[in-house]
Amino acid sequence: MDISVIVPLYNEAESLPELAAWIERVMKENGYTYEIIFINDGSTDGSWDVIEQLKEKNDCIHGIKFRRNYGKSPALYCGFERAKGDVVITMDADLQDSPDEIPVLYKMVTDEGYDLVSGYKQKRYDPLSKTIPTKLFNATARKVSGIKNLHDFNCGLKAYRNEVVKSIEVYGDMHRYIPYLAKNAGYDRIGELVVHHQARKYGKSKFGISRFFHGYLDLISLWFLSKFNRRPMHIFGLWGTLMFLIGFVSAIIVGAAKLIALANNEPSRLVTDSPYFYIALTMMILGTQLFLTGFIAELVSRSSQERNKYNISKEI
Repeated sequence: MDISVIVPLYNEAESLPELAAWIERVMKENGYTYEIIFINDGSTDGSWDVIEQLKEKNDCIHGIKFRRNYGKSPALYCGFERAKGDVVITMDADLQDSPDEIPVLYKMVTDEGYDLVSGYKQKRYDPLSKTIPTKLFNATARKVSGIKNLHDFNCGLKAYRNEVVKSIEVYGDMHRYIPYLAKNAGYDRIGELVVHHQARKYGKSKFGISRFFHGYLDLISLWFLSKFNRRPMHIFGLWGTLMFLIGFVSAIIVGAAKLIALANNEPSRLVTDSPYFYIALTMMILGTQLFLTGFIAELVSRSSQERNKYNISKEI
């Protein structure tokens, strides 16, 4: 199979027939063998009924129905698991991503050797309240990830070599950082394509301003995991040891000063009256806690449970 198109959706019943027909037309015009995987992320507007109707008309269409709303990352994870195409295309269901971009994306992966190609909506139809935070977010993501050539990490329109989606784990809200995940997995041939951004035709955006705050927290988490996922003791143990040693040396200095004063029959206050004693004691306690945290993190990193298990009610 040439292409798998994965479409996560939440309450997009109005746009699905048009999107499916558009994708089908593009595939037939270019002679691609394909499948479309719609992931219904707990929609309440009849989106699943529409998917079932589309399936009756086109055997290339498949659907996954979540019992509740899990989010875009879980939807992509389940789509990636089932994708059979040599090239995997992801796009949003709101018709703001154009299926006409698929042939170019496909050739960039198959002919130009890219592992991943991300769309870049250079001209957007979003309000300033969305575009300005998006620019700040992408600038930070470029700096942290080291992927300097991407302008829009969160663009829903992307193309992947099949082995890339089978080698990464998308969970939580990590769909924003799939290029970073791919790079950490060793797939660093990452390209960008300027794509057309269409104005929303039906409904309204499902994303609020809170996603930008969540995005920064996820970026910090991903940076930490990429650096210390398999060696958490390196950071917790290092800082724990340093803090303990500083506290221990400080305690010795405070105690030595007291002993010297007693030996010389000089008046001196109690050790427990000195603020430096409590600072030293606090440093030793924090150092010990950090060191033990490193051991616990090592155990957790080696025994991760079923993080990506979702309740699917139907699959066609």
